[in-house]
Amino acid sequence: MASDDSGQSSHPLRGPAHPLHGSEQRGSQAAAQKAARKVEQVAERLGAKVDQASAELARKSALLEDLTARIAAHDVWTRPEPGARRTKFTRDEIAAAAVKIADEEGFDALSMRRLAAELDAGTMTLYHYVRTKDELLALVNDSVMSELLVPNGELPTDWREAMTMIAHRSRDMVRRHPWALDIRHDPAPGPNGFRHFDQSMQAVLQLDIPLAQRFDLISAVDEYVFGFCMAERTNFMDDESSINDDVRDFVAGLIASGDYPALAAMGAEFGIDEAFDEIARQARDPERFTRNLNRLLDGFALEVDSD
Repeated sequence: MASDDSGQSSHPLRGPAHPLHGSEQRGSQAAAQKAARKVEQVAERLGAKVDQASAELARKSALLEDLTARIAAHDVWTRPEPGARRTKFTRDEIAAAAVKIADEEGFDALSMRRLAAELDAGTMTLYHYVRTKDELLALVNDSVMSELLVPNGELPTDWREAMTMIAHRSRDMVRRHPWALDIRHDPAPGPNGFRHFDQSMQAVLQLDIPLAQRFDLISAVDEYVFGFCMAERTNFMDDESSINDDVRDFVAGLIASGDYPALAAMGAEFGIDEAFDEIARQARDPERFTRNLNRLLDGFALEVDSD
């Protein structure tokens, strides 16, 4: 190995070695930092995608488990009731006791343990009749669905009158058992659920319209009824008609922002208190359910007549 006059070593084939200048070192460091940032960004994107995929997988897994449980709950309708040596309760008696608990104590109070106590039976004894909570909910749901049914021979032949009768019976059932709205998933339908569907289809059977249109009609009525009942329970079950000071101040602030022209016009014409009092009176009008049901049916009548 040879050295030049400066004392710096050199290689006979490569020539003299040159140190990196300061600018070159900074450029190299910047490039390395940029590359590191890109690696971090890629890792973050990949991590986010993994998290998203994991969340979606968990969601689909939960849906699959729920669907499996609901399908399995259909077994409560297809298997025979326990034999004579075990039969202490009928399904109807179990359902009636469960409905009583939900009516008196709320839906959240309903459990297999609480139901067993109501029936003066052991919890394990109850599992001879209903194997899961989903099966119990299927029995409960079908029990209250029986209250929707129009007695034999009393269903009007006019489709509008028939659908109106079914809608009123549906609303009356939910008012008696408002907790029915708290059942988050549709339980496995039973005989009374299918009978309600059958009666609804009977009501529109005379109409010369496609099956899909008949289904739209009866579904729209059902959805109107249960949506009305949900809004009624959530917003209009108490007797208060006036808004409180906090809400009034909040609405006044919204109007002052200039971003709510309809609220501003309403406040200018009636005043905030009077406007909301009028809305509350309208919401609690006992004829409102029938009035808006008629408007819904009017729309279908126009479509049926045009066809």
